[in-house]
Amino acid sequence: MTTPADWSKATPPTLADIEALADAAYRTIPEVLRARIADVMVQVMDFPDDETMANLECESPFELLGLYRGIDLTQQSVTAVRQEVDMIFLYRRPLLDYWCESGEPLADVVRHVMIHEIGHHFGYSDDDMDDLAGPL
Repeated sequence: MTTPADWSKATPPTLADIEALADAAYRTIPEVLRARIADVMVQVMDFPDDETMANLECESPFELLGLYRGIDLTQQSVTAVRQEVDMIFLYRRPLLDYWCESGEPLADVVRHVMIHEIGHHFGYSDDDMDDLAGPL
């Protein structure tokens, strides 16, 4: 149990802190996924941008913890011209909100979201990704 003094100087995790957790999570991602994601970049932002919110019809920026943006491998072809870099976006404030509500360790939340977004890149179902990520 923590005391009020333990929290008196505490600050919320920063973008850099979430990025460090994402880097650490990457090293624990199952090899079946990690071996195939060399070209996927991760970017941490406080919230999704307005265009993303509108495209996904989100009512609140807290609905989205992460997002894969790019052409998933189930839709790519060798003749297609690449228009953008494959990216995984992690959204700090929604992640922190979920972390507070769930009581799960923040590192586990970040890892779980990373696996789900990488899984979307490869066309895995949510059930497949839950099997890979483990329970949250």
